Amino acid sequence: MSEEILINVTPRETRVGVVENGMLQEVHVERASKRGYVGNVYKGRVQRVMPGMQAVFVEIGLDRAAFLHASDIVRPASVDGAESSGNGHVPSISELVHEGQEIVVQVVKDPISTKGARLSAHLSIPSRYLVLLPYARTLGISTRIEDEAERQRLKEVLTSLLGDDASGNGRPGYIVRTNAEGQSAESLAFDVAYLGKVWRVVQENIARAKVGERVYEELSLPLRSLRDMLNDDIEKVRVDSRAMYEKVVKFVHKFMPSLDDRIEHYDGERPIFDLYGVEDEIQRALKKEVPLKSGGYLIVDQTEAMTTIDVNTGAYLGSRNLEETVYRTNLEAAQAAARQLRLRNLGGIIIIDFIDMLDEEHRRQVLRMLGKGLARDHAKTTVYPMSALGLVEMTRKRTTESLARQLCEPCPTCNGRGVMKTAETVTYEIFREITRAVRQFNAQKLLVMASPLVVNRILEEDSSAVAELEEFISKSIRFQAEEHYSQEQFDVVLL
Repeated sequence: MSEEILINVTPRETRVGVVENGMLQEVHVERASKRGYVGNVYKGRVQRVMPGMQAVFVEIGLDRAAFLHASDIVRPASVDGAESSGNGHVPSISELVHEGQEIVVQVVKDPISTKGARLSAHLSIPSRYLVLLPYARTLGISTRIEDEAERQRLKEVLTSLLGDDASGNGRPGYIVRTNAEGQSAESLAFDVAYLGKVWRVVQENIARAKVGERVYEELSLPLRSLRDMLNDDIEKVRVDSRAMYEKVVKFVHKFMPSLDDRIEHYDGERPIFDLYGVEDEIQRALKKEVPLKSGGYLIVDQTEAMTTIDVNTGAYLGSRNLEETVYRTNLEAAQAAARQLRLRNLGGIIIIDFIDMLDEEHRRQVLRMLGKGLARDHAKTTVYPMSALGLVEMTRKRTTESLARQLCEPCPTCNGRGVMKTAETVTYEIFREITRAVRQFNAQKLLVMASPLVVNRILEEDSSAVAELEEFISKSIRFQAEEHYSQEQFDVVLL
């Protein structure tokens, strides 16, 4: 599989695209005015304790207070490299913290919609191959490393590097990341030393910081993307900014020297995202409908509560029978849905409504295809069995806003509903408002101001209804078209 990372830099915005076999799979956007907070560590102050929710709001210097749950404060002990919370009991939030208390916290979810950031007191600082857990004693291996011999080797290497804990203070915990698979002891030793230096600086920053100050900042989008995604499978990293290219080369040389030759500066005349068709893919990812090669299509609908993906056969008729047609459409849809989740960065609860299949083996194969498509997703996903109605419930970890919510805002005309009242509906609302107004106020004439579409409809299709209304209220009504009025907007003025 051919896989490339494209980095596009403009003065106020940076974008990173992941292209597999010439097709965009992921796109990440970071703007100077709205840089994310995930991974940043702050010195905060408990603002409000809410025993009923087992949580507190913490002031960390952002526009809205951030949310910290009791389960993200309790530090579980380590048992054979796995985290455990004893009998599973979480103490009352009032026993853990109190109002006004200073606390060091890390952002694990950016502010999304009307919600403040989500916090954790379990700090974690990632490097290329490891994650440092300064307040835990866990030694864990990523579950994505499946080979048992390799898991054992990595655990032994890490244990050897950390040595016996003779200080009595408890050594920090580490998690070995997926990228570490097959890496040498020297590579892991480099990361252990690097994380040790970073943590010492963070501790110094904590000691002198004031409430609301950041004591550790996550890497910028391009460097963070390379740290998390650059591996032997990536053929090229193309960067269209000379300044960013030099930063990337320096970063890769320091942390991934064996991959130095993968970095290229792109200086072509055509914009890098145009060259790979990425701009067109982004525009398509903002639409609800996703066409399938077979003639079927998906409808992707993101709401506050969940995202739904509806599968339709469309123009695809198949060549054998209905069950075969449905099966083929669902197989293609499963692959496309997995890609759309990555591309649109959709998270939270997701419901995929596949077309009903009678054959149990067909249902299993569709689920298997969905799992295969999600295997390359960097976000954690959990998929549940297909229901009798053909629905698949799943979750995808959400840490930042979706692509659509980063790039778009609710339509001012329909206020984000996605639909508008028809001109006919608005016409009858105007008639009701006129009747209401003349009962309350004394006026000789009435002026109605509305959008041209509504006014034209009233004068052309409902002129007889207007005449009846004028006779009923014994007053004349004049209509005036206002170009800047939306279809639902109108005013009834008493003259």
